[in-house]
Amino acid sequence: MKVILIYDISLIEKKDQKRLVSVMKICRRYLHHIQKSVFEGELTEAKLRRLEYEILNKVDMNRDSVIIYTFPESVMFQRKILTNIKDPTDNIT
Repeated sequence: MKVILIYDISLIEKKDQKRLVSVMKICRRYLHHIQKSVFEGELTEAKLRRLEYEILNKVDMNRDSVIIYTFPESVMFQRKILTNIKDPTDNIT
């Protein structure tokens, strides 16, 4: 399934930066880093559950935000880049 993950880690305290980096590293293991705190890619149901589990063990449930959009294989959609930036997923086959 196609997955888009977006997070917002609260950076109030100095130690929050470590949590932000941990969440980013987890996301990079499973998905392609598109932009700042936006990731996308294809995952199986099992890998999605593992990603969710790892993230939930790192985030602060009361201060952080993590949103995951999932699209079944049967859904067709387009991603359109409106600016002149290089497509961050152009090296994916």
